Amino acid sequence: MCRFMVYKGSKPIILSKLITEPSHSILTQSYDSRLRLDSRRPVNGDGFGVGWYTEPEMGPDPCIFTSTLPAWNCVNLERIAPKTASRLIFAHVRATTEGSLAENNCHPFQHNTLMWMHNGNIGAWKYVKRPLSDSLSDKWFLGVKGGTDSEWAFALFLDTLEREGVDPSSEPEDGFDTRLLRRAMKKTIAKINAFVKAVPAEYHLDDVETRSLLNFAVTDGHSVIVTRYVSSKTDAAASLYYSSGTAWVEGKTKGQFKMERRDKASDVVLVASEPLTFERHNWLSVPTNTIVTICKQTVFVRPIKDEYYDPDPSTERSTGYARSKGLVAKAPGGGTATPSTMAGTPLPRNEVETADGGYIVKEDLDRLKSNMQDLHLPNGQPSLPTIETHVTSCQPRGMQ
Repeated sequence: MCRFMVYKGSKPIILSKLITEPSHSILTQSYDSRLRLDSRRPVNGDGFGVGWYTEPEMGPDPCIFTSTLPAWNCVNLERIAPKTASRLIFAHVRATTEGSLAENNCHPFQHNTLMWMHNGNIGAWKYVKRPLSDSLSDKWFLGVKGGTDSEWAFALFLDTLEREGVDPSSEPEDGFDTRLLRRAMKKTIAKINAFVKAVPAEYHLDDVETRSLLNFAVTDGHSVIVTRYVSSKTDAAASLYYSSGTAWVEGKTKGQFKMERRDKASDVVLVASEPLTFERHNWLSVPTNTIVTICKQTVFVRPIKDEYYDPDPSTERSTGYARSKGLVAKAPGGGTATPSTMAGTPLPRNEVETADGGYIVKEDLDRLKSNMQDLHLPNGQPSLPTIETHVTSCQPRGMQ
């Protein structure tokens, strides 16, 4: 499907330092099939978009640049990125699932000061589209310009925000209340789940795919809300990583960036479908069915407690569904192959997601547990690392 990236910093950064220059930049991800394990469509070449906020004197609404060209083949992106800087940036490369190849279907979508991106799909979309659109007020229904499930989800979010008593078209000086944005996001996901759940009963369908992959990102130019979510209690969601530190800098080798941590401050926060560097220790995997809030460079990671919530952080989730959609990244980086020279991508394997965001082949996991039992360890349970220690430690000052 797609890949996206979010940058939020206390100081502006040149767009090319994120979008075109890193060894595994969002531009590279548009053609690097080694991380996109989707044999049906190995590239994210159906257009791209970049959105960024300018200095306050130029207005509170973001600047959006979209194109139906593949990101790797857009000369204008190469011209603009080195000459543009911002404190808050959204970037997205697209592989179509719903909607035609058109600029009004390219992310990020915008309404006044708000920007929105999506990586994933809404389950049973062709059956969900009408009831979802009928639930919207005329203002938001008529505001949809394209044909993607992602833009309709944004319209649902705007409608939900308005029903919470706030005008999404307003321009509060310090942005919308972060708790309000988070609440509206959770309610948007709940409404989508309700629409999807009604499909089999209404249409008497037993074989329709009702699982949704909802990695959403929304910002008002001040705070950012990002989700990693799947409407399943046994499947892993599309991959999502985050990193923070005092500065995002390039090393001695061209393209090899890293997150510096000179003190306990968190001046830079990055969220991405796939890590932008080979420095794995710089990145943490967001747990499945989680909502991430970035407020003044502080990151809060909280579970979404609904019917698909599992309180056990060590629960293993199958990556088969996300892999079938090309939405799981096992590691940053990959080859330098171009779309014309890439080898065929492998089929999804029988793997489970461990609590730290890694992946292990199911047969290997079973063999490991058996070996543990042979060693007479308690319950035969391997001591798999968990991400909970990282999550709780990030609360006071963002990520570490």
